[in-house]
Amino acid sequence: MRANTAEKWLEKRIKKYGPISKLSLFGNPTVFLHGPAANKFIFTSSCSIITNQQVKSIQMVLGDRSLLELTGDDHKRVRNALMLFLRPESLKDCVGKLEEEIRWHLEMHWQGKQQVTVLPLMKTLTFNIISSLLFGIQRGSQRDKLVGLFRQMMGGMWSVPLNFPFTRYRRSLQASKLAQNMLRQLISEKRVDLEQKGASPHQDLITCLLSIRNDNNEEMITEEEMVHNVLLVMTAGHDTSSVLITFMLQFLSNEPAVYENVLQEQENIARTKGAGTFLTWEDLSKMKYTWRVAMETLRMISPIFGSFRKALQDIEYGGYLIPKGWQIFWASPMTHMDNNIYPEPTKFDPNRFENQASVPPCSFVGFGGGPRMCPGIEFARIETLITIHYLVTRFTWKLCADSTFSRDPMPVPAQGLPLQINQKNPL
Repeated sequence: MRANTAEKWLEKRIKKYGPISKLSLFGNPTVFLHGPAANKFIFTSSCSIITNQQVKSIQMVLGDRSLLELTGDDHKRVRNALMLFLRPESLKDCVGKLEEEIRWHLEMHWQGKQQVTVLPLMKTLTFNIISSLLFGIQRGSQRDKLVGLFRQMMGGMWSVPLNFPFTRYRRSLQASKLAQNMLRQLISEKRVDLEQKGASPHQDLITCLLSIRNDNNEEMITEEEMVHNVLLVMTAGHDTSSVLITFMLQFLSNEPAVYENVLQEQENIARTKGAGTFLTWEDLSKMKYTWRVAMETLRMISPIFGSFRKALQDIEYGGYLIPKGWQIFWASPMTHMDNNIYPEPTKFDPNRFENQASVPPCSFVGFGGGPRMCPGIEFARIETLITIHYLVTRFTWKLCADSTFSRDPMPVPAQGLPLQINQKNPL
């Protein structure tokens, strides 16, 4: 992964053994599946047949009641609860608040600067957005403390799970415990606000989860489920969106025609806005080409290389038997970069996504699929479009490094993507 040769390694396996083969990963017998049919099988199969399977380090750091670990009715119940806040109808009211965080970030970290390093700045931005919109944590000491714990927690999520002193895994576990304690305190405070002070159930994700009640007026989501899924949302939203926006800027730097199309689309919207006014949901719906650029970026450089499932029973697939208890491994670049699915796959072409019906089913899995589709897809769309809008209308930039990248395990551009920037005059 760090040498960025995993895709070539899997390509050799496919050429040698075909779209289904067995190997050993993390000490466990594993079957590797490839192709749109394999993606469909993995993402749409019943939870009684296959289930999500995370490596032990992730499971221990994020907890065993997150969506990554839940199955069946529990998975459906918690996912539906998260979607109450993350659905478009709820997020429409958050556009202004999200835009305010992005404007503040650019004023603090971009304006007046001659050079910036994009990836760490985008990680700071996405964490601040998550803290504000999803958890209601405003700028200040509490957010600063949480971001420090979160970064330490992330540092050991993909480590060898040896719980010894001075290991990254031990530090990650300790940071996770402290972060969970902070979140429990935050949940208690929001529970009081909701019950005694009449707080709006939709002011943030935690308050929304607390407001969901059963017929006996009891909370439907346990506190442990709230804490573990808040950690999951923090992790997923922080890394994936920051990687997407970072590599969009890289591709816009290298593709002048694409950049001009995005710039024209965003400037047309900016000209309709008065000084100081915010973007609206309708403005976002006009950013169709910019979102196609985002989709093509995800196709070429997916933040999630792949993931694991576990067979809960003997499964017959493609003429083979996958034994109960085996891991099932899939990798998104294997269909994203398949020449038979996407002609000239190394060419950056956003128009591939102009007509969604032309994209073969289950060949693009940038946001997963089926019942395991990323619940934050709409949130990521809003966050990405608003950020790109302000970057292209307020700044010009030039790459200060080559366009190579490695994985650790998320894609990391060379030197974090340093840019030389200049501020534009207002439209």
